[in-house]
Amino acid sequence: MKNLKLYSEISQNLELQSQQEVLLFSAFDFERNRLFFASSNNFIYTADLSSFQKGKSKSLLLASSVINQIELEDGDLITAFDYLLEKEAVIIGTANGLLLLHNVDDNSTEIVGQVQGGVKCISPSPDGDLLAILTGFRQMLVMTHDWDLLYETAVGDGDGLDVSEFDGKDMFESSVSWRGDGKYFATISEASDSSLMLKRIKVWERDSGVLHSTSDSKIFMGAVLEWMPSGAKIAAVYDRKVENRCPDIVFYEKNGLVRSSFSIKEAVDAKVESLKWNCSSDLLASVVRCEKYDAVKVWFFSNNHWYLKHEVRYSRQDRVRFMWDPVKPLQFICWTLVGQITSYNFAWNSAVVENSTALAIDDSKILITPTFIITDATSPSFIQPQISKCKLPDPDTWEELEEKEFSVEASISETGFGSFVHLTWLDSHILLAVSHYGFTQSNCASHSSMGEDGLSGFYLLEIELVCSEDHAGMQGFPCRNYLEGLVIGIAPNPAKKCSAFVQFDGGEIVDYASKLGLAENGGSTKHDDMSFSSSCPWMNVAQVSDSGSLKPLLFGLDDIGRLHFGGKVLCNNCSSFSLYSNLNDQVITHLILSTKQDFLFAVEISDILHGELESKYENFVHIGNRRKEENMNFINIWERGSKIIGVLHGDAAAVIIQTTRGNLECIYPRKLVLASIVNALNQRCFRDALLLVRRHRIDFNVIVDHCGWQTFLQSASEFVKQVNNLSYMTEFICSIKNENIMETLYKNYISTPYQNRGGDVQAKDVMGFDASSKVSALLLAIRKALEEQVSESPARELCILTTLARSDPPALEEALERIKVIREMELLGSSDPRRMSHPSAEEALKHLLWLSDSDAVFEAALGLYDLNLAAIVALNSQRDPKEFLPYLQELERMPSLIMSYNIDLRLHRFEKALRHIVSAGDAYFSDCMNLMNKNPQLFPLGLQLITDPAKKMLVLEAWGDHLSDKKCFEDAATTYLCCSSLKNALKAYRDCGNWSGVLSVSGLLKMEKNEIMQLAHDLCEELQALGKPREAAKIALEYLGDVNSGINLLISGRDWEEALRVAFMQSQENLVLTVKNAALDCASTLIGEYKEGLEKVGKYLARYLAVRQRRLLLAAKLQSEERSINDLDDDTVSEASSNFSGMSAYTTGTRKGSASSVTSSVTSKARDMRRQRKRGKIRPGSADEELALVEHLKGMSLTAGAKYELRSLLVTLVMLGGEEIARKLQFAGENFQLSHMAAVKLAEDTISIDIISEQAHTLEHYVQKLRNELPNLDSFSWRYKVFISP
Repeated sequence: MKNLKLYSEISQNLELQSQQEVLLFSAFDFERNRLFFASSNNFIYTADLSSFQKGKSKSLLLASSVINQIELEDGDLITAFDYLLEKEAVIIGTANGLLLLHNVDDNSTEIVGQVQGGVKCISPSPDGDLLAILTGFRQMLVMTHDWDLLYETAVGDGDGLDVSEFDGKDMFESSVSWRGDGKYFATISEASDSSLMLKRIKVWERDSGVLHSTSDSKIFMGAVLEWMPSGAKIAAVYDRKVENRCPDIVFYEKNGLVRSSFSIKEAVDAKVESLKWNCSSDLLASVVRCEKYDAVKVWFFSNNHWYLKHEVRYSRQDRVRFMWDPVKPLQFICWTLVGQITSYNFAWNSAVVENSTALAIDDSKILITPTFIITDATSPSFIQPQISKCKLPDPDTWEELEEKEFSVEASISETGFGSFVHLTWLDSHILLAVSHYGFTQSNCASHSSMGEDGLSGFYLLEIELVCSEDHAGMQGFPCRNYLEGLVIGIAPNPAKKCSAFVQFDGGEIVDYASKLGLAENGGSTKHDDMSFSSSCPWMNVAQVSDSGSLKPLLFGLDDIGRLHFGGKVLCNNCSSFSLYSNLNDQVITHLILSTKQDFLFAVEISDILHGELESKYENFVHIGNRRKEENMNFINIWERGSKIIGVLHGDAAAVIIQTTRGNLECIYPRKLVLASIVNALNQRCFRDALLLVRRHRIDFNVIVDHCGWQTFLQSASEFVKQVNNLSYMTEFICSIKNENIMETLYKNYISTPYQNRGGDVQAKDVMGFDASSKVSALLLAIRKALEEQVSESPARELCILTTLARSDPPALEEALERIKVIREMELLGSSDPRRMSHPSAEEALKHLLWLSDSDAVFEAALGLYDLNLAAIVALNSQRDPKEFLPYLQELERMPSLIMSYNIDLRLHRFEKALRHIVSAGDAYFSDCMNLMNKNPQLFPLGLQLITDPAKKMLVLEAWGDHLSDKKCFEDAATTYLCCSSLKNALKAYRDCGNWSGVLSVSGLLKMEKNEIMQLAHDLCEELQALGKPREAAKIALEYLGDVNSGINLLISGRDWEEALRVAFMQSQENLVLTVKNAALDCASTLIGEYKEGLEKVGKYLARYLAVRQRRLLLAAKLQSEERSINDLDDDTVSEASSNFSGMSAYTTGTRKGSASSVTSSVTSKARDMRRQRKRGKIRPGSADEELALVEHLKGMSLTAGAKYELRSLLVTLVMLGGEEIARKLQFAGENFQLSHMAAVKLAEDTISIDIISEQAHTLEHYVQKLRNELPNLDSFSWRYKVFISP
């Protein structure tokens, strides 16, 4: 489906030295982009091809041409010519046998050798190491680039020819061709025993000159021979005049056997003068001499057929020749004898119309896909080009027209046009064409197209098609728009009637408005915002919707793979692209592109408009395994080099690609398919959406999750009604799962308005149930819709059973109840019409077993306490009767309640089991107690069910024992109190340390005073051991009357005010003195601790800043080497930064280097385990040293309890006359807390920045900032204002 489009044609002229002089040979220097020509007057012309690329469309003389003359003897002339890249000079062969090396730069010529018989042809090997020279005696000389002869051999079948006169016939065509890798070369020579001029192709080995293979003798045309660069084929030409047929191009293999051939489809007397492959071996071009013109034809091979893709015609007197660009596969250069040089640049293009019909060109035929209709138009005449118009029938009838041909009448015009370079429709009857004038090949077509000033160029022309009863005619608009620049392409503007975008060389975009159509103002407008940064042979216009308005967007692809849009490059490695509309309304929604890595991307237009390409598509480059397969937003095209040729819009959601072999393949990108499904759902076309889901194997949950399953509940009835297919419904039901796949599986493919706000309430209000589970809620809604919308039938009943079986959890008991009803109708032999609308009980049961686990269904049947139904389930689930019959028989022999109790125990339905065993009577009370002891959650229900007070007491005591075993002593004590088990209650209170409860219960037990005193003494010691001195002091003072011990306990608990109060209450000076001395000692200790803590804060902060600064320096160094800090292991960074420092705030020692390297996962795991064991420690050089330092700093803060004790100590000191030490204590505590808070704030601020300022990020600076905020800080509320420094 590929067509070869000419997008650039530039022609310039060499000024020859005389009118009789003609150009004979050409050579190419691709390294410096130069062309060399040898003329009949022995002049060497050098043309710089950059002038073609930079020049305008008007034809000028080559200002950059260099002319050198080769001095030869009289009568001698140039017969062979080529360029040697290694020598940076041209090699020249003459009729007298001279080999000349001419350096164009310094105009120097050197004779490097001379051969007898004259030089027939010169052919360098592809690698430039060897040079093959064919002499007039048909001798082949192969020499090195140092002019050393490697070997010499005769190419003919005889001993060579004795040539006494060199007539020049066929002297200009090379008959030597090298394979692309240079290991072999081929020659064509006459057979010695032939009188019919039969010739043979011979293949020679490069190094030894040994003949490798020889073809059969055939009548070849001239010495035309060309080996494909890839090495697969050798092209030659059969002369079929004796058969009254036109020449055939034939292909040989290396072994001399014919592979294939095709006819050039010209007149019998046509002559193929040369054949040349392009550098990628996919195009074959030739010069064909016909009776009235010469043509350069370009063929392309695909699907075992050679398609004629392009043809350029010249007049016969021009004697056109051509060469392919050695490095650009889609560019060739034609030159004529008189010096006109034309550069042709092509691009592969696929002609796919809006209805996704693809058109391919083969000679004068148009191949239409998919039904392969061939429209055979009149062959264009080189005197007057014609335009043919054909209206194709409706695509629905194309199957009847397969492989048929139709001739199309050419349109008639009285106006002469030049050759058309670009052509597009502006309207149904108006064409916009770009034609050129003044070129030789265009003059061949129309002499009237030459510009009045003798120059050449391009112009825009509108052509109106007028149809009559007899024929179709056309007329050109009298006003032609002559263009200053080269036109690269034109494309119609879908957003504006009778308008088109014209792209000039360099990517400049102009909006052209028709003068014939309905445009308000004719003319052109330049659009800089739409222009490309370089010429784009592939250009397409997309009509998109932006904020509700339609506007055109231009996309262009240049020849190096850059995809342009809006003055910027979207992708740097694009190989092809197309546009897709998911609504089939010509409003483009997606850009489809393939990359040179053979990845296919479907890009939403909204992502382009909102600038989200880099974040979502990562510049369309996939590196390694950086992304998991399920998260990929591209498709890996399975065949290398495939190109996008078109798309199928709307619900088809397909991308058509063509492989390098020519096959057409169809890809359904998931993003496009999902967009089509969502569009159908938004339009409430549920059946269409379901069919798309099934066809493309999309998860059925898309239908539910695209806008929230709660919203879908309201549409469940409409969904069932539209689908109207119980088989599809069963598929849908079995696929429902609780996962929201729009947020997991398809989150990278499409974004949908997921509406969850108020969903649960909405679902509850509409459906009348609590929508706590997506699966259960949806299946309940579907089940109700089936019962309302679908008439009763066996299939409907099976579908309903499916909804019950697939619920979460499965509603197997309800399903079995429905099966039980069917079974009962069968047993009764009822003639109820409903029986015919239900499946048999066996069929329904087998369906349920197929959907569910057989063990679960068997247990559900047991749960119904229907042993017969359980037996039927077991039999249908292929169970061994020996396994279930004894158990069922044993149950059958039990009383009803005991049977139910045992079944409930088996099914772990303990609440039901308890109800049944309680209902069974007092004889089973022990079983009831055992059940509650094994399942303590049943105690509340047991208390509710058991009415006997004595048995209730037993239940409560058992419950209390259970709570004691679970260490729930408070609850256990209360439970024991409920059943009057006071000793157990006292023990429970004592176990939980509730001394007030213990002493209270001792009162209930009416214990003796001495027993209570002993108990209080024991409790006091226990509380001291538990670290509760204040509570122990309360017992000592209130129950034991030990004032000294009580005050000492209060002092150890730092309850200073209470201790002083008790001392004054006892009016004992010694007690007051004890409190005073303890308070002074505590104050002195705290002042020392605060000073020490202040020093530690400074050291830890200094260490943190040093580690942080060095880590940032190391990160900056890595970034300067274009490496990311994330590529380096965190431990390595931390160890490196730690090695820069010789000390830390908490370690001493000398600086030592670390050579630790973590390379194995085993070592990493062991290190992680050590870190867990050493959590809380700070290890210098560890990966988490910075965070550990910050956490340690935070852990040094004053707790709320410490602040309370400090405030209590301050007021106590004042009461005891220690105002000065109280002032010092408050000052020390304030300084410590202030420095600590400043250090923590500084660490938190610097841990997230990349630059640490030596002036701003200091402890003193932060302390000063906090000091200014002290009056407003609640954390300093423990201070007394009387001690605050001014």
